[in-house]
Amino acid sequence: MKPVFITCVICLLLSACKEFIEPSITSRTVQLNAPASGFQSTSYAVNFWWNELEDALHYRLQIVTPDFGSPDALVLDTLVKGDKFSTTLSPGNYTWRIRAENGSTETAYSEPRSFTVVFSSIKNQKVQILAPTNNLLTNQSSITFSWGNLYGATRYQLQADTNGFADESKLVVNQTTPAQQFSYSLNKDQNYQWRIRAENDTAQSQWSTINTFTFDHTPPAVVSLTAPTADQSVSLPVNLQWAASSTAVKYRLYLYKGDSNTAFGNSFPMLLNTTSYTLTQGASLGDRIYWKLTALDAAGNESAPSTIRSFVLQ
Repeated sequence: MKPVFITCVICLLLSACKEFIEPSITSRTVQLNAPASGFQSTSYAVNFWWNELEDALHYRLQIVTPDFGSPDALVLDTLVKGDKFSTTLSPGNYTWRIRAENGSTETAYSEPRSFTVVFSSIKNQKVQILAPTNNLLTNQSSITFSWGNLYGATRYQLQADTNGFADESKLVVNQTTPAQQFSYSLNKDQNYQWRIRAENDTAQSQWSTINTFTFDHTPPAVVSLTAPTADQSVSLPVNLQWAASSTAVKYRLYLYKGDSNTAFGNSFPMLLNTTSYTLTQGASLGDRIYWKLTALDAAGNESAPSTIRSFVLQ
C-alpha cells in the first residue's frame, strides 16, 4: 500500500472520529489580544479581543474589580461565541481573564490582565445598544428597546425612525426615560432605525450607533396546489407539487388518512423548503389520502391553509 494512500486514509479516519468524539482542549491556552495589561481607557465602552481556539464552542469571560487576588466585586461572568466582546464599565480598576470551553472540556483561565477605565465627561461617550439586535426581522408587534447603563447619565433619549432621522420633527419614537429600556407597539410593516444617547443636567453623550430592524406581520399568499389534481388516481411514488407562494421561505405540509383528520404519520405536518414532496411508502392500494399546505415567510408569518385535496392510490 502506497504511503500517500495510507496518509489519506489516516486523515479521513481522524476527521470522522472528530465528528463523534469531541477533542479535549484541557492542555491548550487562549491568547489574549486586548486590552493589554496596564491599558487606560477614556472610553467607558471597552472592547475585549482574543484568539479563537480550535475545537472550542464558546469562551467564558470574567471581569473583576480590582483583581482576582482580592476582588471587591465580580463585574461580569458571561459566555461568548467568537473572539470579541464589548461592554460598558464605570471608571475604576479592572482585571479580566478568559477560558475556552466545549461540551466536555475546558482550558485553564488565561493569565489575568489589568486595565483602568478613566473618568471622562459623558460628552465623549456612547451608549451601548443591547436589543433589538441589528437587522432583526420580526413579526411581533411589541418591540422592547434596551441599552447599557452609562456612568454619569441620569436619563436617556431614545429615537426611532423610518427615514434615517432626516426630519427629527417626524420621528416614530422620540422618548426620554431614566430607565434602560422602553417598549413600543408597531403597527405598520416597515424598516426602522433607532439610536440612543445619554444625558445629565449639564451634558449629552454622542449618539449610539444606529441599529435597524424590520417589522413584517403580513402572511404569505395562500398556496395553490398543482398536482395531483383533486380525486386523481395515482401510483406510488406520488409527487405532490404546489406553486411557490410570494415571500414564502418554507411550507408546512399536512398529510391525512382517509378520514381527512388523522395525521398520515408522526412526521406530519412536515416543514419543507421546496415546492414538492414525494410520498414513497406507508399506504396501500385503494387508500384515499388528503393533503394541504401553509406557507411561512422569514419573519415567521404563516398563511391560511390551502384548499384540501385528496388522491387515491391505484
